[in-house]
Amino acid sequence: MMKRWFPYAVKKQWFLIGMALIFVAVLLDGTLSLAKTGIMLKAHHGASMIIVVIFLFSGLIIDVDQISAGIRDVKATSAALVLIALLAPLVAIGLSRIPLETGVVLGLFLVAAMPTTLSSGVVMTGQAGGNIAHALFVTILSNCVAIVSIPLVLPLLLQPRHLTADLSIDQRAIFIKLLLLVLCPLLAGMGAKRFGLTITTPLKKRLGIINQMMVLAIVFMSLSSARQVLMTRAGAVLVIVPLVVIFHGILLILAATACRLLKIGPGRREAVIFMGSQKTLPLAVMLQITCFPTYGTALPVCVLHHIIHLMIDGYIAARMRP
Repeated sequence: MMKRWFPYAVKKQWFLIGMALIFVAVLLDGTLSLAKTGIMLKAHHGASMIIVVIFLFSGLIIDVDQISAGIRDVKATSAALVLIALLAPLVAIGLSRIPLETGVVLGLFLVAAMPTTLSSGVVMTGQAGGNIAHALFVTILSNCVAIVSIPLVLPLLLQPRHLTADLSIDQRAIFIKLLLLVLCPLLAGMGAKRFGLTITTPLKKRLGIINQMMVLAIVFMSLSSARQVLMTRAGAVLVIVPLVVIFHGILLILAATACRLLKIGPGRREAVIFMGSQKTLPLAVMLQITCFPTYGTALPVCVLHHIIHLMIDGYIAARMRP
């Protein structure tokens, strides 16, 4: 029985196992060769190129029916946006009542104010059997809303801690990023199908697996860049890890509750759960470095939350898979 169960468990949870192996390998590599490789790839726009490939493949995977159903699903879209822009900051305010270092609270607030992820949430929605087109729609909307919401929400979160900063969001840069990294490759993939490229069901499955591997590559680059900070602040990590687990766990519970109350069933709820609870990392890191460089502990909060929520959601996506 054990011999049968073990290969099945590895096959079902390979994404989570891969994430854990990357985490351990990068942190324990005394030669720093892995970290240097990840930093080099990131410096040469590795993450951006991977995101382009993910959305190109997503365009190949999406069906026309998914697109129309996702855009029409106002209830699920609204639920996801409320979770991203309103409930996440409220949860962060509640957790900030715990006696924590100012830098840790700042990192939590930065995470809470962020829009949803560009790539991982879409990939996990597809892995769990949800509507990828709806997840893409929520991605684009939440990142556009963030242009207005971050300068409004983040100062309100920081005010009780007497932390102020000139939060200027480059609207043009965000729109260009969404256009080049998301919309153009997505439309290219959909266009290829429209003009005769045949995508069979087995090929769709293989493309989905490649997309998951791409997410692991992005995690590898992010972890490599943050390795030094994580190793030098090992004491703070012991506080940060349970904090971000609780934060993400509460968001998942709120997302699942919203789906149940609003009667958002299988096929629709996956985008709400993953897109509504995941947070983008690059923008949070950029704001920490440019606006709050003296609070170094905020950076591990952003990085660890990103890695841990991917681990948790990777497990959930595998369990939700039809």
